[in-house]
Amino acid sequence: MSEHLGLRTVGDLLHHYPRRYAERGELTRLSDLPLDEHVTVVAQIADARVHTFNRGKGQRLEVTLTDGSGRLQLVFFGRSVHFHKRELLPGRRGMFAGKVGVFNRRLQLSHPDYKLLDEESGRADVERFANELLPLYPACKQLSSWSIEQSVGTVLNTLQATGWRGLADPLPAALREQRGLLPLPEALEKIHRPRTKADIAHARSRLKWDEAFVLQVALARRRASETELPAAAREPVPGGLLDAFDERLPFTLTEGQQAVGREIFADLATEHPMHRLLQGEVGSGKTLVALRAMLATVDAGGQAALLAPTEVLAQQHHRSITEMLGELAGEAEQRGALPATGGGGRRAGLPGGAAQGTRVVLLTGSMGAAARRQALLDLVTGEAGIVVGTHALIEDKVTFHDLGLVVVDEQHRFGVEQRDALRAKGKQPPHLLVMTATPIPRTVAMTVFGDLETSVLDQLPAGRSPIATHVVPAKDKPHFLARAWERVREEAEAGHQAYVVCPRIGDEDETGAARGTRQAAGAAEAAGAAENAGAAEDAADAEEPPAEDGADKRPPLAVVDVAAQLTAGPLSGLRVEVLHGRLAPEAKDEVMRRFAAGEVDVLVATTVIEVGVNVPNATGMVIMDADRFGVSQLHQLRGRVGRGSAPGLCLLVTDMPEASAARSRLEAVAGTLDGFELSRIDLEQRREGDVLGQAQSGARTSLRMLAVIEDEDVIAEARQEATRLVTEDPGLEAHPELRTALDALLDEEREGYLDKG
Repeated sequence: MSEHLGLRTVGDLLHHYPRRYAERGELTRLSDLPLDEHVTVVAQIADARVHTFNRGKGQRLEVTLTDGSGRLQLVFFGRSVHFHKRELLPGRRGMFAGKVGVFNRRLQLSHPDYKLLDEESGRADVERFANELLPLYPACKQLSSWSIEQSVGTVLNTLQATGWRGLADPLPAALREQRGLLPLPEALEKIHRPRTKADIAHARSRLKWDEAFVLQVALARRRASETELPAAAREPVPGGLLDAFDERLPFTLTEGQQAVGREIFADLATEHPMHRLLQGEVGSGKTLVALRAMLATVDAGGQAALLAPTEVLAQQHHRSITEMLGELAGEAEQRGALPATGGGGRRAGLPGGAAQGTRVVLLTGSMGAAARRQALLDLVTGEAGIVVGTHALIEDKVTFHDLGLVVVDEQHRFGVEQRDALRAKGKQPPHLLVMTATPIPRTVAMTVFGDLETSVLDQLPAGRSPIATHVVPAKDKPHFLARAWERVREEAEAGHQAYVVCPRIGDEDETGAARGTRQAAGAAEAAGAAENAGAAEDAADAEEPPAEDGADKRPPLAVVDVAAQLTAGPLSGLRVEVLHGRLAPEAKDEVMRRFAAGEVDVLVATTVIEVGVNVPNATGMVIMDADRFGVSQLHQLRGRVGRGSAPGLCLLVTDMPEASAARSRLEAVAGTLDGFELSRIDLEQRREGDVLGQAQSGARTSLRMLAVIEDEDVIAEARQEATRLVTEDPGLEAHPELRTALDALLDEEREGYLDKG
């Protein structure tokens, strides 16, 4: 059980709840079976026939199941054919389990497990099926639903015989009674062996509270422990760098940016570490808010580190921060002109007339040895007030003079250990600001980031233009795709630029280091058939949508292939270049520099441009194979256009048919620019486990009953109760069973679950 379903203990088995229940007389709708998934169906045998093949040398048994809504074929080969034919007689009913496949355009289960539900398989099964709800469990090939049911039944019978000895109930009795919830033994009995639908509803209510409450207690304890850690207060200094920066801004901060700034500065002024999540819409100005926090930290004598998930994003952040600071930023060539004034990187008398400034350095794994040595020296001496870097910041040899603030961009792409390794470089725990460009529904934030205070930017800065989004059904209407390329050319001829995004790099033998981007595009036709998973940062950016629709889809389109085809075809004469994670860092930076400078008309790229890339002159985006991206990722990609005064255009190209779930997702993206609404859609389609799994750095989710979108009220109420209980009893001395449940949640596999800071 443990190998295939993660069921290692009796407790795991008891909390492996049925996926659904078959009611008396109910037959599973065979017409709704998901392709390539392991399923259990309850159906009736309509027909069973033996066929020969290979000139009579081989035999196969084909059994047809029906439920009135559809038909499903079972197939058996080999010596067991006649045994199964004697068992699987027309008219008999049973449970059948296997992986759904397709043969000759018909759904089938090959060599399924089955259990018949009639007199010949035992009267107990017949009576049980006729009089009770039949639980159907999440199962696998090695372990069928009815095998799990039998194991659960054995455990329940044993516990009942011993008076449920050893079963820890995590809910305090007073809370359970106040909420009118079932005792845990009764809830487990009713979820696994219900007699009515009301039994299931009452059991689910109780078990949802268990999950929500235990998780929120863990988060409340985390919040409480963080407030006890010492940290250096980093208050902004009047007349310092922050004020100088604000004075030179060519625009006014939005009300949202000002409000969030006040929240952050209040946290920085305390003597325990800030733990704040900054989330907001695409283009809402999160980087500007983070930079103001970094400048306040430098004003107070500390250093600030911005951790980015990819080199492209780190380089872009370094470039944009340096540009925003202007004369307040100490460039490398100015090094000799900067008199030292102590730790934290504050300097006086910068060239250009600034009264004070700070050096902003970049640190990535691919930097040259000399530049790397100088950056490390600037950090340890305090010459650099701000450092922007990738995972290279986490290495042991990186030492700070006085690290006061850590800003983590796109936090879900970093593991727990990586974030902790950077925070450990402070003399005292530094303040932490986590940024995400993916809007998160309120209850997801409370569940996944419950130990962080949350700030939301939902107001776009003035000057941002609307983005029109349209779905382009390339297979159904190829002339729509032709028109899409015409629109790209029109944008370029109007003096604007465009992105073309593809799911994969292509040309797996192309290193990108010794070849120019135009050579790569030219070689693409010869190597276009090569499948490639992409470079590490492209893979890190990949976000799989829910599995559905065409299992037999062609390989995803590749950057180098598409670039070559566009250069030779619909976009001939335009300046087309490629960008992906396998290019050498210098090449990536050069391509982005030239694109930002307007020297490239069309940039064909992977998702390395998903976040942080800011080119106001880019007004068009075509996303190829858009159905292969998740909803939130499409929203982030779309946010790269419409960042200037000209309106943006985003075209979602897909081969998926109109009635497919993939097309519904794309239509949802095209229908709204509200990232929070899209995030709810994304979560509902992707399931909580996927979302929580990212936050847990790979650990499997502990939520088996709770749905974070549907159960908002439960989560909010559990958070209140958990906070109150931890305030009254921080060590949970009066609640030993709750401590036991927490130990189970925070076992060795999941020990990093809550350490998102």
